[in-house]
Amino acid sequence: MSILAANSQILSREIYQRYQQQQLWNNGSCLFSPKNSRYFGSDWKDRKWKNKIVRSREWRVQALLPDLSRPSAIEMEPINDSDHLDQILARARQLSQPIIIDWMAAWCRKCIYLKPKLEKLAAEFDTKIKFYYVDVNKVPQALVKRGNISKMPTIQLWKDGEMKEEVIGGHKAWLVTEEVRQMIKKFV
Repeated sequence: MSILAANSQILSREIYQRYQQQQLWNNGSCLFSPKNSRYFGSDWKDRKWKNKIVRSREWRVQALLPDLSRPSAIEMEPINDSDHLDQILARARQLSQPIIIDWMAAWCRKCIYLKPKLEKLAAEFDTKIKFYYVDVNKVPQALVKRGNISKMPTIQLWKDGEMKEEVIGGHKAWLVTEEVRQMIKKFV
């Protein structure tokens, strides 16, 4: 028997109500197997799906539960003008920490879709890098020229007061977030 649920909390409540047996929680895939059965399942390890055969004497539940000690997303801080950018760059230089700036516009559909994904990425790199955004329609054009922005969304990594690398996000959001992740790993 297998059960799929979009939310792991709903999943755990269902299991508890139905079986009220011992529950084993482990990182990995969501897997249910009845007594003395064999179940062919999958595990996510090292960014690859690994197939495995599971033999179980009892009901076992393995579900990926969120780590509640860390936030799942961190809201990006807006940059309003050049002086504000200078303050952020000075603070980042003191901490010897790079920053990510998402140059976007409120009317840009791809920018709107990308922002929550970048906020999740900000939670992933919470202590190593800070994420900011600039709405190009709400700031002086001198700031936009300073960033040398021609297309949106543009995600730039700044370190030591200068722009080191950028990703222009005109393609799918998951590809852009992977490119940003690789860019961060280069400089962190």
